[in-house]
Amino acid sequence: MLRLASGSPRRIELLRLLGVPFEVAPASIDESAHASPASGKADAVARAGTPTLAADTELVVGDVRVGKPRDAGGAVTMLADLAACVTHEVRTEVVVVDAAGRRSAFAVRSRVRMRAAPLREIERYVATGEPLDKAGGYAIQGEGARLVAALDGCLANVAGLPLCHVYHALRAAGAVARERPERACQERFAFVCPVWRAAQHQGRNAFDGAELASWSSAVV
Repeated sequence: MLRLASGSPRRIELLRLLGVPFEVAPASIDESAHASPASGKADAVARAGTPTLAADTELVVGDVRVGKPRDAGGAVTMLADLAACVTHEVRTEVVVVDAAGRRSAFAVRSRVRMRAAPLREIERYVATGEPLDKAGGYAIQGEGARLVAALDGCLANVAGLPLCHVYHALRAAGAVARERPERACQERFAFVCPVWRAAQHQGRNAFDGAELASWSSAVV
C-alpha cells in the first residue's frame, strides 16, 4: 500500500480521486529547515518494501518563495501583495520512492493571476479561516477561487497535487491507479481542463530533477 507523507486534507482528497490504496503518514518535520521539504517528508516516512509519495507546494513571486501565512494578519498582507502582482507561480515539488528505495523527484509549476480585490473583500475571505494553512493564503478549489482572475496550467497542481504527473510517477513506482487522472480531476472540479494532454505528456516523460511548466508540453 502506498504511504502518503502528508496529512493535508487537500492532498488526501486529490489522491483519492486516482483510486490508489494508500495510508496517511504525516511527516512531522520543520519544513523551513529543508532545502527540499518534499524530500524531507519522504525521508521521514519512507519504509522499505512500500512506495511513498511526498509533495510540497509553494508560491514563487519573481525570485521570492512564498509559503503559508502565519496568522490572519499575515494572510491579508500576503493576498494583498499577490493582488498587486501581475502573475505568480505555484510550484509543487513531488517525490516518489518505490518499494526498493529508488527515488524520483520533479516539480510542476502553474501560473496564476489574482483579481485586484479590495482590501475589505480580502479581509472577509481571511475571516473564513480557509487561507491559514494554504501556500500563498488561498485555496483555488474553495472560496479563494473568487480572488483568482486567470489560471495558466494545471489546476490540481495549485490545489496541492498535480494528478496527471503523479499518476505516471506512481505507476513507475508500482502503485497503479484505478482512475484516469484527467477524467477524475475534471469531474471533481467541474471544468474542462485545457492542458491535460500536455500534463500527461510531461508525466510520461518526466525525469528526476525535471522542472515542468504545466502550461506547456515541454519536458525540461
